[in-house]
Amino acid sequence: MHFFKIEKKAQGSQARAGVLSTGHGDIPTPVFMPVGTLGTVKAIHQRELKADVDAKIILGNTYHLYLRPGTDILNEAGGLHSFMNWNRPILTDSGGYQLFSLTNMRKLSEHGAVFQSHIDGSKHTFTPESVIDIQRKIGGDIIMAFDECPPYPASQQYVKKSLELTQRWLIRCRQQMESTQPLYGHHQALFPIVQGGVYSDLRKESASFIADLPNLEGVAIGGLSVGEPAEMMYEQIENVCPLIPENLPRYLMGVGTPENLLEGVDRGIDMFDCVMPARNGRNGMLFTWNGIFNMKNKKWERDFSPIDETSPLFSDQDYSKAYLRHLFTVNERLAAQIATLHNLHFYLDLMKQARLKILDGSFAQWKKDILPILNYRN
Repeated sequence: MHFFKIEKKAQGSQARAGVLSTGHGDIPTPVFMPVGTLGTVKAIHQRELKADVDAKIILGNTYHLYLRPGTDILNEAGGLHSFMNWNRPILTDSGGYQLFSLTNMRKLSEHGAVFQSHIDGSKHTFTPESVIDIQRKIGGDIIMAFDECPPYPASQQYVKKSLELTQRWLIRCRQQMESTQPLYGHHQALFPIVQGGVYSDLRKESASFIADLPNLEGVAIGGLSVGEPAEMMYEQIENVCPLIPENLPRYLMGVGTPENLLEGVDRGIDMFDCVMPARNGRNGMLFTWNGIFNMKNKKWERDFSPIDETSPLFSDQDYSKAYLRHLFTVNERLAAQIATLHNLHFYLDLMKQARLKILDGSFAQWKKDILPILNYRN
């Protein structure tokens, strides 16, 4: 069984529709993956994720799950799938991005990263080997190699040194994978991460280094959407994708807005994740097929129409804009639930529609027509 199969390539675009096969089910691509950092997508039940959002795959995070509840508890539970009662695929991030955000609380070396917990200041060490072992215990279907995510801006000299360290760590990650076995009976695919900042030569060097490795099952592109302009991000995607073997899924990490997703799909990306739909939802921002709505605005105070007339989601039809604005005004938790559910449903629907347009040959024109509407602020 092939891990990834391309069903159709778009006309006038690098976009493609495919299917990713895992031990916990098939994933139609392009796909958006809701972020469940600590074993939960914030404010959403797993039942809602399946029945209402229809998430085919979600994320967990190595750094956070290692600290709490700890890998021993996850291992005793039978892995994260069993612990959180989620029988669909899971992808785990290696923790490299979290260590990047702990700049003043970590120290990198050839051996790995020594860091202080953001919870209690206790000291811990991640190495390429230990990160693989932790992800074995978490039990994700797709796991990430340990990398350093350089900041933006950073000098080319720094980014080159960082990339070389990431490459050496990758070799050690692959060796650890080969010397260990999955703990829960399902296959785990290791994705290397392309780094190189906004430097085209380094990005190409990183992608070529990875593409030359045997037995690859997928490739992630990291270190983007960390503050650089969107056009720089798109340029690096264009540099990297042609160098990744066509038969591998391409995962753009931590991106982004609906526009970012469609521009990524257009350039050949298959998989996305981002905290934006959930985080922005908790702050009152709704993404819709009619543009962006700030539900905290006074203009909705007496608008008793459904939250989103175009949406089949029960909560979008059951509740009014005025009611949702009221919930945000009084800081009711239901506001975050409704908005998060709405945004995740929209993001996954966006990818479903993109897939359908690739399959019927109209993706390029559809994307051109829809982007101005998606960006309109109501």
